[in-house]
Amino acid sequence: MAAVSDCFSLGSTVWCRTCYNQEVEGDVLAFDPQTKILILKCPPSSGSNLLHDVHFINLSLVSELQVKKEVSAIPEVPQSLNLQRLNTRIRNQVDEKRRLLTAMAANVSPEGQRLFIAIAKIFKEVRWRNSDIVVWDHQVIISPPYQLDDIKGNANSKEFGYIKKVVEKHMKDTALNNSTVNQVVQHNSSAQ
Repeated sequence: MAAVSDCFSLGSTVWCRTCYNQEVEGDVLAFDPQTKILILKCPPSSGSNLLHDVHFINLSLVSELQVKKEVSAIPEVPQSLNLQRLNTRIRNQVDEKRRLLTAMAANVSPEGQRLFIAIAKIFKEVRWRNSDIVVWDHQVIISPPYQLDDIKGNANSKEFGYIKKVVEKHMKDTALNNSTVNQVVQHNSSAQ
């Protein structure tokens, strides 16, 4: 292998041949000298001008290496990450996954679990009470078998109306999905 540089300048153009005889050429995005990993931004294999391919090159597995063009100007410093925003997103995702796990852990029918997940995607204040789905601290309760007639609460409240619409949409989507699956199964059966 050619001598490995202690550092590659960001934005420089590098060409290399891997031990698998694959040639890769692109602009340096990053280089880690400890692991000898070079990250290159390359022209897109998809042909789209909006995208780029990114290759992680292990320089220990490179047989040839050339710096085609060294960058003379220092590239712009990338904008720093908003760690508070990222932490908030992580916390929200973890909370969402916990709520979904709660739905799966409940000892209820798969239809009840799917309805719970559909409601939980829209409203945060949803939980299980035995086999009942409880929304907004007992304002709306949905009991098995989780149909429109199984929704309990103040029928005149807007919360009740919201949940009823969510259940209706869920039932409609489920029926549509089941219909589509049946059509595909029938089509596949008749094709054989």
